[in-house]
Amino acid sequence: MDFKEFMNTAEYDFLRTNKRLGDRIILLGLGGSYAYGTNNEGSDIDFRGVTLMMPSDLLGLTKFEQYEDAKTDTVIYGFNKMVKLLLECNPNACEMLGLDEEQYLIKSELGQELINNSRLFLSKRAVKSFGGYAGAQLRRLQNAIARDTLSQSGREKHILRSVMNVLDDFNRRYAGKENGSIRLYIDRAENPELKTEIFADVSYRHFPLRDYTNLWGTMRSVVREYDKIGRRNKKRIRII
Repeated sequence: MDFKEFMNTAEYDFLRTNKRLGDRIILLGLGGSYAYGTNNEGSDIDFRGVTLMMPSDLLGLTKFEQYEDAKTDTVIYGFNKMVKLLLECNPNACEMLGLDEEQYLIKSELGQELINNSRLFLSKRAVKSFGGYAGAQLRRLQNAIARDTLSQSGREKHILRSVMNVLDDFNRRYAGKENGSIRLYIDRAENPELKTEIFADVSYRHFPLRDYTNLWGTMRSVVREYDKIGRRNKKRIRII
């Protein structure tokens, strides 16, 4: 498939007409299975890119992090957001600087300069970021298997193990703080549609609210991600 021709279709007009994109885009390339070479006939086309900030962003009058078009699975990061992600060794950001030449659809001089200096963003943080990403993908696979093979009570135990991993990481980061705890366990369900379900006994004192909400947000994501497993992405490539 000619991806540059595909990019020039009406479906991608936002790349040319949006004031934050257009000539401001310094990098645009393939993402997902087409970037990895694992695509098949049913694979989605994902574009990932980087766009320059506007003067008003730099002056603090406006704020911009990224542009997303859900219909085409396109994500374009603002330059400042991209640099932050690279410094964190974010896998999705790092891979954008390591595509094959033919996988770049747009690459300006500034985009090439960013690629040329990719080594500046590599650090030991990659161990945690890439390891965490790999672990998350493994849990998704395990969740898919559990969803299809285990009973409801067995699936609940599987979810509990996943959530406990999140809690263990949280406790390691806050080791030594004597301000509370969370106990997670499985008991007879109060939900009439379930046999068993996970319960939590929570006791915290004087704990930073943002850290507390981050913990619950991550736990919630684990449960929601499990519920999404098995839903097929019905989007299909349109051959030009």
